[in-house]
Amino acid sequence: MSRLQQAFRRLYQRPETASGDALIDAHGHVRAAVLELGRPADWERLGQVWRGVQTELGLPAPGIAASGTDALQLWFSLAEPLSVDSAHAFVDALRRRWLVDLPAGRVTLWPQPASAVDVARHLRPVPVLNEATGNWSAFVAPDLAPLFADTPWLDIPPGDEAQAGVLGALASIQPGVLATATTLLTQALQAASAPTASAMTAPAPEASPAGMSSTAGTALAAATAHLGHTAHTEPRSFLLAVMNDGSVPLPLRIEAARALLGTG
Repeated sequence: MSRLQQAFRRLYQRPETASGDALIDAHGHVRAAVLELGRPADWERLGQVWRGVQTELGLPAPGIAASGTDALQLWFSLAEPLSVDSAHAFVDALRRRWLVDLPAGRVTLWPQPASAVDVARHLRPVPVLNEATGNWSAFVAPDLAPLFADTPWLDIPPGDEAQAGVLGALASIQPGVLATATTLLTQALQAASAPTASAMTAPAPEASPAGMSSTAGTALAAATAHLGHTAHTEPRSFLLAVMNDGSVPLPLRIEAARALLGTG
């Protein structure tokens, strides 16, 4: 087994995997979850995901790959295998967190669960030759990723040692880290949807108290709809309470902070 094969297996395959190309084991579990953005490839947007999973979720950096066709990919290494459905749900949550505004046809999630007409499917290991085009997929270093946005492939085989070096810098997501990240991701998705829900259920806003800006009045009304009326009678003290209450959705806390800046 080459150094590249060892590096790939360390991150993305079970040690006992019989076939060098199999990313789904005999029990229907995987160690590789992949988020792909293409048609066209766009590192500016995918780079936001790459940075966000590290800064917001505390995950190790995923591998970055040029697909060999028309996309860039993030390869997440799972220390403990997940079912195909669970791994797919994880990368779908990442899509909803950072790429929800993009057309569905531009984002592909791997592995793909079984359907009524097809078995569960996964990608082939990287690097691999696309026989139709003669181009290669390859793992790339983060500082080189922008260079592949227009042409996400190599027209020559990537060097095994260079590929092994890129993979050697990566780490797997440990179960505890994944559990924490999943919780944070769920909270972020709930917070993102909270303003819409509040707008549907909130009563008509009352007139802003004298001296309060319209922004402060809006934040006061929204926060009151979420928490209910409290004993706070001064707008400023109420907004401070909202801003510091961890149970309040993040967008409302941000609005409260903005309102406080406006009230002086």
